[in-house]
Amino acid sequence: MRSFNKKTKRSKLHLSDLKKALTLNIGTILFGAIFIYMIISIILYLTATRITSYQVTAGPLSKNQTYTALAIRSEQIVQANSSGYLTYYVRDDSKVKSGGPVFGISDSKEERIAVDLNENDLAVIRSSIAKFSYGFESDHFADVYGFKYELEGSILQYAGLQTTTVSSDDGTNDGVQSQTISNQTVNFAPQDGLVLYSMDGYEGLTDEALTPDAFVRKAVQKDNLRTFDKIDIGDNVYKLVTSEEWSLYIPLTEKQVVQLAGRDSIRVKFLKDGATQVGELSILTKENDFYCKITLTNGLIRYAADRFLDVELVTNTKSGLKIPLTSVVNKDFYVIPEEYETTGKEQGEAGFLREVTDKNGEVTTEFVNATLYAKQDDLYYVDKSQFQEGDVIIKPDSTQRYAVKDMMPLEGVYCINKGYAVFRKISIIVQNEEYCIVETGTTFGIAQYDNIVMDSSTVKEEEILYK
Repeated sequence: MRSFNKKTKRSKLHLSDLKKALTLNIGTILFGAIFIYMIISIILYLTATRITSYQVTAGPLSKNQTYTALAIRSEQIVQANSSGYLTYYVRDDSKVKSGGPVFGISDSKEERIAVDLNENDLAVIRSSIAKFSYGFESDHFADVYGFKYELEGSILQYAGLQTTTVSSDDGTNDGVQSQTISNQTVNFAPQDGLVLYSMDGYEGLTDEALTPDAFVRKAVQKDNLRTFDKIDIGDNVYKLVTSEEWSLYIPLTEKQVVQLAGRDSIRVKFLKDGATQVGELSILTKENDFYCKITLTNGLIRYAADRFLDVELVTNTKSGLKIPLTSVVNKDFYVIPEEYETTGKEQGEAGFLREVTDKNGEVTTEFVNATLYAKQDDLYYVDKSQFQEGDVIIKPDSTQRYAVKDMMPLEGVYCINKGYAVFRKISIIVQNEEYCIVETGTTFGIAQYDNIVMDSSTVKEEEILYK
């Protein structure tokens, strides 16, 4: 009895150990299988060919170069013909006509002129005030002072003040016009122009006086001519820009000279406000230095207060769809004359009639729905997979036959908008080492925002890239 119990206990013990061993082995096997699967997946992922897409964009092949240009204008410094305190009648950076009041000089700061205006003049002034009030912004409170000067000048003009020319001691006319009214000497503009209340020493700079030092931006010291202190005879009061023609000067390297050679005009884009205009271009050579001179005839008032301007010379005028050269692939196609093309009876799709021979030896025709990839010189380009060399094509409504044999290459890219690679023809306009510009709006071609394969060597046509 004891022996039987011992055997029973031993058998139970063996079964328990066996279950533990089996449980341990199954878990280990499952874990090992999962681990191996993960290792294989990682290896396949790391060794798999990466398919990178590129979204087609429109624009020039490369950015135009930007420069810092020195602006030179026809500028005249006007000086005071008497001493005293100034009263301004023209806003800074605004136009004045010949004979228009610019400033007045009096013995005291508070000297004002009393003039009589009629109802029409007053109505115009009220309208001017209302317009300024409507567009006024508190962030530009300094504009109030400028408007005040302009308004006082307008009042003097409406009053019909007559100007007199003041001559120098030697009897010559120095071009300064003035009139004494209510103990104030009002000075008028000698000619039409743009009034500026600052000077920087570049006034009167000529082509012959250009040096590399003139383009050191940090060296420019701008003097503010507007003052409320007493001035003396001969002091500089304001600057008058007297011509709408002005010039931009840009120092050039020898490489840049070559790039601009042969041009007599160029489009300039001002980075300050994005405006563009075309100017007359010339290259100046001084010893070992080269300068580009661009003569402009408009836009003066927008940049009159700026001596240096950041500009972009628009030399890259060719634009289109920009794609990387690595996307370009060359593919051979069968070419079939356009006159052999026909349409299917069911859905009206384009294709060709191919001659076939049945089992009984009878010659018939079948319609081949062919994908047309391009049309050049009255030839359609069709995929080689749709025909075999020697296939005979029948001309519609005729007995003329054409044997498929000639092949010609096309440049294109693989478009992947639908998840698989589809060849699309391109026509390259210009290219550099990395990118090319292709025509837009071409039949059988690509369009802006299409997704194409970045590296055409990584895929095959019709390959499914993702589901």
